[in-house]
Amino acid sequence: MADPTTPALRAPAAPRPPGCPAARLRGCHAWSTVRGRPGGGAPRTGHAALPAAGREAAETLWRYHRLDHEPRVTDVGIGLGSHDPGVATWAAALYHRGMFPLLVFTGANAPTTRARFPRGEAVHYREAALALGVPDAAVLVEPRATNTAENVVLTRELLRRRGVEPRSVTLVTRPYQQRRAAATCRRQWPEVELVCTSLPQDLDAYLAAVGDTDLVLTMLVGDTERIERYAELGHAIRQELPDDVREACAAPVAAGYVGRRPA
Repeated sequence: MADPTTPALRAPAAPRPPGCPAARLRGCHAWSTVRGRPGGGAPRTGHAALPAAGREAAETLWRYHRLDHEPRVTDVGIGLGSHDPGVATWAAALYHRGMFPLLVFTGANAPTTRARFPRGEAVHYREAALALGVPDAAVLVEPRATNTAENVVLTRELLRRRGVEPRSVTLVTRPYQQRRAAATCRRQWPEVELVCTSLPQDLDAYLAAVGDTDLVLTMLVGDTERIERYAELGHAIRQELPDDVREACAAPVAAGYVGRRPA
């Protein structure tokens, strides 16, 4: 089992947000001004701006989950399916930069992606990568995975059936899935060297690109709570969940952003 304090899974400690802290956000109107339909549904055409108190909590979660490893050459790129089309965009960009010669997109559907990607996350990602100039022969699809552990395990099996045994992989994820994806790969595929990366964006740019503030806040809660839950279930290695991250997660939970909490 990998050391849970390994530097690759550390992130700078986020400063405790000032003003309207989590303990006082239970009755704070700041969250209710953006809350609509946490947990999924059809994508919106625009997004609500985060109020100051809500922004500080969201920024704390955003910083915690991002590892942002420096891209380097690896044997295979793996794009993890989600609601975020930026995964395909960044995976294609890294391919064109020569970071890997082979790209696998993995993912079926989740409640947050059925409307966006009705033929499956991996299928839509592959089409996007082809439209961005990645050669057909360089893109494989793993269409069955319904969670991050399956993304890793089923991709490894697909590659083995094709005679590919990578020593290093690049995981391309949505920004706030990085920490959990890396921890999952460390548990499920510990022998590979790992790079974990996402399209470079700050929180504002990401909210604008996705076009759904409620969805992003709901997913931030879900990914944060999965850090400990999935380690307990054996899906991922254990990691520290700092107090300021717990407090920041409590704010949107109290406001009802609970549609993607782990079972």
